[in-house]
Amino acid sequence: MASERWRVRVDRGLCVGSGMCAGSAPEAFALDAGRRSRPVAEETEPSDPVFAAAECCPVEAITISVLDTGEPVFPPDFPPEE
Repeated sequence: MASERWRVRVDRGLCVGSGMCAGSAPEAFALDAGRRSRPVAEETEPSDPVFAAAECCPVEAITISVLDTGEPVFPPDFPPEE
């Protein structure tokens, strides 16, 4: 049975470049030259640090969904992907 994978996205229009995500999950997030966050990889294994990074984003610019189904992981109330 294959394990669930996540799709991680950063809304770069919302990102304020606080760096909290890169600080809490440096293996998953990086800041570009304009100090905007980006995921190191759009697809990843579920992990507590990635979830924590999304939770600590001060502007909720990070969304996580289940790769196969589009079901929201964080925030739990964002619309599923189509």
